[in-house]
Amino acid sequence: MKMRMGAHDLKIKGLKRAPKQQQATLYIIRRCVVMLIAGHD
Repeated sequence: MKMRMGAHDLKIKGLKRAPKQQQATLYIIRRCVVMLIAGHD
């Protein structure tokens, strides 16, 4: 009997399958947000 995948499991699989360019873009956006919040000039 197959186990059904929850939405959370599908999301994790999707993230693992994301292209490296998308991962890099998300990383850059996160870094920018952190810098804005921290108040670095």
